[in-house]
Amino acid sequence: MAWTPKKTVGQMVAEAKQRIKELGIPELQRALAVKPGEPGAIQLLDIRDVRERQRLGFIPGAKHVPRGMLEFWLDPTSPYYQPGSIDPEKPIVLYCAAGGRSALAADVLREMGFPDVAHFEPGFNGWAKAGLPVEGAPAGGAPPPKGAKT
Repeated sequence: MAWTPKKTVGQMVAEAKQRIKELGIPELQRALAVKPGEPGAIQLLDIRDVRERQRLGFIPGAKHVPRGMLEFWLDPTSPYYQPGSIDPEKPIVLYCAAGGRSALAADVLREMGFPDVAHFEPGFNGWAKAGLPVEGAPAGGAPPPKGAKT
C-alpha cells in the first residue's frame, strides 16, 4: 500500500495563500518602481535554488536568499543570521519559479513575526514569460525544466 500524506503540498500552499498577501505582475512592477529608501520600497527576495538563478537569471534588484536558508539568515537568534541583509521592518516580497515555494516561505515569515510579507504569483517563470526584464541569464537563457511549476 502506498503512503499518502496527511496533508498534501497542494493543500499546504492553498492554506498558506489564505494567510498571506499575493502580488501579481502589475503590483510587483509598481512596487519595483519605488526607489530604495523611499516610502513603499520593497525588498525582493529570490528564494529559488542557486542553480535555477544561474541558469535562468533573476528579476532585477532581487536579493538571493535560498529557501533552505531563509529562516536561518533572517532570524537574529540563528548562528547563520546575516545581519543587515534584510530589514524586518520594510516590506518583503518573495518569489520562486511559479509561486508555491514562495507562498509557503511567506507564510513562515509571517509566523516568525515579519510585519509586511507577500509573495509574487506567477513567480519568475511568469515574469520571464511576460517578456519582462531578467538579469544574469546566459545569452538566450535556458527554458525552465519541463513540468517545472514551483
